[in-house]
Amino acid sequence: MFTKNQQLEVSIEDMTEDGSGVGKIDEFPFFVKDTVIGDRIAMVVTKLKKNYGYGRLLRLICPSKDRIAEVCPSARRCGGCQLQAMSYERQLRFKREKVANHLKRIGGLDVCVEPVIGMEQPYHYRNKTQVPVGVNRQGQLCMGFYASHSHDIVEQPGCLLGSRENDRILEAIRQFLIANQIPAYNEADKTGLVRHILIRRSYENGDFLVCIVINGKRLLGAPALVQRLLALAPEITVSSICLNVNESDTNVILGEKIIPLYGPGYLEDSIGALRFRISPQSFFQVNPVQTRKLYEIALSFASLTGTEEVWDLYCGIGTISLFLAQKAGFVRGVEVVAPAIQDAKENALRNNLPNTRFYVGKAEEVLPRVYREEGCRPDVIVLDPPRKGCEPQVLETMLAMSPARIVYVSCDSATLARDVGRLAAGGYAVEKVQPVDMFPWTVGVETVCLLSKLHEAKHHVNVTVDMDEMDLTSAESKATYEEIKKYVAEHNDGMKVSNLYIAQVKSKYGIIERENYNLPKSEDTKHPQCPKEKEDAIVDALRFFRMI
Repeated sequence: MFTKNQQLEVSIEDMTEDGSGVGKIDEFPFFVKDTVIGDRIAMVVTKLKKNYGYGRLLRLICPSKDRIAEVCPSARRCGGCQLQAMSYERQLRFKREKVANHLKRIGGLDVCVEPVIGMEQPYHYRNKTQVPVGVNRQGQLCMGFYASHSHDIVEQPGCLLGSRENDRILEAIRQFLIANQIPAYNEADKTGLVRHILIRRSYENGDFLVCIVINGKRLLGAPALVQRLLALAPEITVSSICLNVNESDTNVILGEKIIPLYGPGYLEDSIGALRFRISPQSFFQVNPVQTRKLYEIALSFASLTGTEEVWDLYCGIGTISLFLAQKAGFVRGVEVVAPAIQDAKENALRNNLPNTRFYVGKAEEVLPRVYREEGCRPDVIVLDPPRKGCEPQVLETMLAMSPARIVYVSCDSATLARDVGRLAAGGYAVEKVQPVDMFPWTVGVETVCLLSKLHEAKHHVNVTVDMDEMDLTSAESKATYEEIKKYVAEHNDGMKVSNLYIAQVKSKYGIIERENYNLPKSEDTKHPQCPKEKEDAIVDALRFFRMI
């Protein structure tokens, strides 16, 4: 019916998770980047699959009423902002619809989602920037951001999301690397030294922390780099400079070892009345203006009176924990990153909140162990997991603990919906869902969800789950691993993918393996991560089999 390179006209009716527009011709969907819901466009077909295709925007025939001019000249190439052509008001509606659709389609929950809390000034809001360093096609050192769906670096000074001072910091580092002939890391042959530059900024006092991620254990001429960065004063105050050692063949940006070069090795910042110490490896929300709103909502949902015992899972440096400790009887936090827990303990001391205890370890190991050994039954559990959501052991233990309220904070509404659906099936009612726009101009949205025990909930939510369509575990039955491997090989020149890679991609899209499936033989086992090109091929297969 359609052929590659064919030119077509189509109306954009919807958008995908990555911000691509969706248009249908005779019920056959095409995914077209750089389009907005409501656009009528001319496109060229770039790729065809059995049940869907991809197109490239040629021209706008009739632009959507929600389309605006892209402010950034690199908006279409850079992978950082997916929604620059969409008005901010429409972005907020899109994100609300996204959360509601995930809760209904994945979680089987027909609930009211509140309007997204947006920003008055949705630019230059990020207090953390991670800049890849590489070599361009001319063999020259380059710094910037990855292009969409690739690791090609797009150099874009004047990024509208990060701090305005970032450009001068990056230029000082660039001149140092060039002057000292220090090579950038080359992903192709794993040679070179400098991989990434991490810049953090304190919203409170404007100080900066600069961390250079290296493929080695030392940086020649490091004192000269320190002097270049300190020379940016008084306009820019760099109070901490360090190296991070990452010699692994991985897409993970930071390694475990920090080498201090100057300053205390951390920043100090505040949220409301609380002060925090932030190390390079610590998780801290990137949008300080919206973070305060987010945490105040979580605190409000927890409905603390001063006597409750609270667990804060995936607590990071203790930001939510300490917010809760101001109103709770006792708070326990769990975090797998040891430096973050050290920061959490320091933060509890500096804020005079002794009613806290922090555990280093995986939530899926610490929570069941403490429950088994101490029989803890908290009144409230608050959790803010990574994008992949919760492990089954965490959800099972939470249900066994049976707290009166669960406050789930999530940066991924798909895994939020999956986990909340399981908690609802275990006896909890969804009372409130409040999205907060932490990431303007991108498809990301943060969501706070309040769940209450059914016998205590004032407003029960009737949940009807069609197990054939809604239960994510049934998605596994739609295609076996061998069928996915076969599809990938047939459509990608014989490409081979492992069970592990398929499982990683399935997990990323909210399809969780059966309990005890493919568990590592050792708790310390480190798995290789699925390369980008293989992930894309597996995603194509999952879409073909209608698993996502």
